[in-house]
Amino acid sequence: MNSPNSAHLPGLEDRAFLWLVIAVSLAFGWILWPFFGALLWGTILAILFAPLQRRLRRLMAGRGTLAALTTVLIVLLIVILPLVLVGALLLQEAVGVFARFQSGELDLGRSFQQALAALPVWISDLINRFGLTNLGAMQEKFSSSLMQGSQFVAAKAFNIGQNTFDLVVNLGIVLYLLFFFVRDGDFLVRRIRAALPLHARQQRELFEIFTTVIRATVKGNLLMAIVQGTLGGIAFWFLDVHAAVLWAVVMAFLSLLPAVGSALVWVPVAIYFLATGATWQGIALIAFGVLVIGMVDNLLRPLLVGKDTKLPDYVVLVSTLGGMAIFGLNGFVIGPVIAAMFIAVWEIVAVSRDERVL
Repeated sequence: MNSPNSAHLPGLEDRAFLWLVIAVSLAFGWILWPFFGALLWGTILAILFAPLQRRLRRLMAGRGTLAALTTVLIVLLIVILPLVLVGALLLQEAVGVFARFQSGELDLGRSFQQALAALPVWISDLINRFGLTNLGAMQEKFSSSLMQGSQFVAAKAFNIGQNTFDLVVNLGIVLYLLFFFVRDGDFLVRRIRAALPLHARQQRELFEIFTTVIRATVKGNLLMAIVQGTLGGIAFWFLDVHAAVLWAVVMAFLSLLPAVGSALVWVPVAIYFLATGATWQGIALIAFGVLVIGMVDNLLRPLLVGKDTKLPDYVVLVSTLGGMAIFGLNGFVIGPVIAAMFIAVWEIVAVSRDERVL
């Protein structure tokens, strides 16, 4: 004869097992957290290059391992090595700029004083109206801030050089994970979908949204960054702005931010040109920035990012800023993905409620 409490044991066992699953999953995530960036980019690259791996596998008569290895080599040649070369060039220019600051070749105080002296009368009156008459103190503060910024860049550059081993290890982990993810990706997706306690339709929608947003965000934003950074770098080189490559990379990174982006760099430079009497350089830079760089952002970003993700521009902007504030550079992918998944989940909830009502 069964005891009175025997009917409650299965429920108790299920709850205990659920807590065990949660605890083990959290512990596993805690172990993997130091390699979060490598895991993230290994997954992103696998999603981006999975179609290539499938085509290579068909061409290689179903040899999945060889196709995956070929995919990794292609990623190494067209993605990793160019980034390493650009990073090395950026490091060299950043150290060079800092050395010019230290030697006095770049006198920020004199340049700032020239800019203030060349300001129009109405701007000078505005400065006086707000009580900002101590231009010497402003100059000193401005120069000090820029010097601190240059020291920060140089320190970061030195840290990158010191942490080369860690960088190489992380790149190795990314490529190692990429090999297995592209080779066994279909199997891993099937296992994950089998384990998720969701309906087949919900799983299909969420996986489609996840992969679509990853591809659109990474490909779209990276293409935007390359185009805007290249255009800005060419303009700076033509106008003889020192460290054009450095500023091009800065503009490329800032272009990840919708609406503002690279204008945070070229607008102040154009204003400096105008304030110091380099009128045609300032006008040319403003015209190029508005008509070329800005037009590229306004035309390409909605087509490359917003069209596929189906996210409004303001959602892309806020989620990108929030993601980068929390996760750093990785946030330009994580933020829009979370936003898209948030909208998708609540749309599924709304559809499910409507179906139950009907």
